[in-house]
Amino acid sequence: MEYIIPAIAIILIFIIIKGIRIVPQAHVFVVEHLGTFKCEWQTGVHFLFPFFDRIAGKVSLKEKVVDFKPQPVITKDNVTMQIDTVVFYQITDAKQYVYGVERPLAAIENLSATTLRNIIGELELDATLTSRDVINTKITSILDQATDRWGIKVNRVELKNILPPREIQDAMEKQMKAERERREKILQAEGDKKSQILVAEGEKESQILRAQAKKEAQILEAEAEKQALILRADAVREQKVLEATGEAQAIELVQQALADSLVKLNNAAPNEKVIQLKALESFAKAADGKATKIIIPSEIQGLAGLAAGLKGIVETDKQ
Repeated sequence: MEYIIPAIAIILIFIIIKGIRIVPQAHVFVVEHLGTFKCEWQTGVHFLFPFFDRIAGKVSLKEKVVDFKPQPVITKDNVTMQIDTVVFYQITDAKQYVYGVERPLAAIENLSATTLRNIIGELELDATLTSRDVINTKITSILDQATDRWGIKVNRVELKNILPPREIQDAMEKQMKAERERREKILQAEGDKKSQILVAEGEKESQILRAQAKKEAQILEAEAEKQALILRADAVREQKVLEATGEAQAIELVQQALADSLVKLNNAAPNEKVIQLKALESFAKAADGKATKIIIPSEIQGLAGLAAGLKGIVETDKQ
């Protein structure tokens, strides 16, 4: 008896320690009592009754990523290609996940493959290659609805790779090469066009500038010629003014001298002989050979005859 009681105590302590369970963060334990669902254990410390209770499943609530192998699909235009998908899912109900479906990952993979075939079958090759977002959205919606009863939330589905047949890839590469060459030719033609336009615009601006420069030069030349004509006209006018002023001053001086001589002659009270002599001097100036007819006043006719007689005597003496 003394060994039985300690042994039983040790067994009980072991059973109690063995029954203590700790649920980590972001996990849920599904507990069964005698084969029937009992409860869900959340994060914390729990006690499991031995022989009566058991943990049916340990479920992680973290988001999981599954990369499924490529699936053969056929497009609407009968092109077979390989497409592999990546599914992002999260368990939201541990009880439904444990009891809802057997092998949930296999179920998601098969459901993803069949859904992908249905969607791709409605699209042609070009649309399949350019409509990844549309395909991803449709698959995500369908899988999320189908897996809801399994306690699984499908957050996102991505098409990882789309692999068309080798001959299709070669044709696409040739098409892309032709498209690149076409774009290159277009860009080159546009570059040549822009270059020619720039050259033409430069020539146009150059001609405009040359015309403007020529026009300005002609205007400046006309202005200079105008100024020169004005200056020459001013010089001629000033010259004529100066000549007229000089002539006027000369006439005034002559008249003044004549007036002064008359005044002096009048002041000298000349006799008749002097006056006749002055008249004879004036007659000599009048008869300088330019006049065709000479009218001799009666006052100086006697003097003229005397002068002619004197001239004849002088000539006789010379002979």
